[in-house]
Amino acid sequence: MNAFEMLLNRRWILKSREKELYYQLRDELGGIKKFLTEKLGYQVIVNPYLIKVEKMPAEAKPWMGIQEFQDRIQYVFLCLILSFLEDKEAEEQFVLSELTEYIQAQYREEQIDWTSYAFRRHLIRVMKFCVSCGMIEVDDGSEENFAKNERGEVLYENTGASRYFMKNFTRNIMEYTRPEDFAEDEWIDVNTDRGIARRQRVYRKLLMNLGVYRTGEADEDFAYIKNYRNLIAGELEELMDCEVQVHRNSAFLILGESGGLGRCFPEEKTLSDIALLCNALIQEKVKTGYWEILADECIRVSEEEFRGVTEECRKRYGSGFIKTYREMTSGDFYQEVKAYLESVELIEARGKQVVIWPAAGKIAGQYPWDYKPGDGNSGGDKI
Repeated sequence: MNAFEMLLNRRWILKSREKELYYQLRDELGGIKKFLTEKLGYQVIVNPYLIKVEKMPAEAKPWMGIQEFQDRIQYVFLCLILSFLEDKEAEEQFVLSELTEYIQAQYREEQIDWTSYAFRRHLIRVMKFCVSCGMIEVDDGSEENFAKNERGEVLYENTGASRYFMKNFTRNIMEYTRPEDFAEDEWIDVNTDRGIARRQRVYRKLLMNLGVYRTGEADEDFAYIKNYRNLIAGELEELMDCEVQVHRNSAFLILGESGGLGRCFPEEKTLSDIALLCNALIQEKVKTGYWEILADECIRVSEEEFRGVTEECRKRYGSGFIKTYREMTSGDFYQEVKAYLESVELIEARGKQVVIWPAAGKIAGQYPWDYKPGDGNSGGDKI
């Protein structure tokens, strides 16, 4: 993985944890900093403690949340922890009870009762996330002590990295009243030049989305891709092993074997294999004329029809799945597969209709030629 991919893949590189990598990236940054700032509009932070690229998407997506978090209150706890750490110096120690008292005093929506196991588990999940990110270190004790008893203590040390966790906003976010305000804030500095904003949106979409799709004849972003496809492809191919493919209504960044850019599809997991098999069944239906590709290169079917695809996939290839998916009920299997396909932007559920995006036609999978349904030893776990 090269320096460009490393900076985009990682939240930051902390000198205290990865000194050699920190110096390596600092030395190599000069060659890619101009691209990051001009083409992506990203701020690059370099100081004696860390290197960080302020990565923001062109548009927010559901999968962009913190994957370790499972509940809204965990995001609230994270914000309160960041606020708490603002008043702490780097290398300053504090005990968990000091933080829990602060959260109780600051959280206004409901009374936080740490005798409740649910609240303690939420906080423990967030604290472990903060430790894994390098914002705090555990000097003594364990979060599991707190899990067992609300009086359980842990001694932490503030690293100082928390001050760089949130991006800098151009306005006071307390004035924001809707989620769209955050997106608009991102482009406030370049609104005087629509061309710069459009260019930065395009590069961000190509790097962060599974595919970029034309939304209509007046779609300026897609027009930019069509007009400057060779320039875009040349610049990206210089930075990493990839290929830019542009079609009539869609564009894709295809990574090569040595390319690695965040979460990619397909992944090394059974759900990804199932998605590839579903794509193959979708392509079969198109080739046989059962389903029609519309002018925008999408396929629109009822949820019942789409569920039929997952059922057919399970019926044909289920014996090759791991035990978890073989033993799932039909309803649970459908919901799991559907949620995954949405998370990787292969489909979008709209009420009782499912939109199948063009990316589903780009890649598919099949079991080896010697796979036999029902034969658990046929190598059916590989695609």
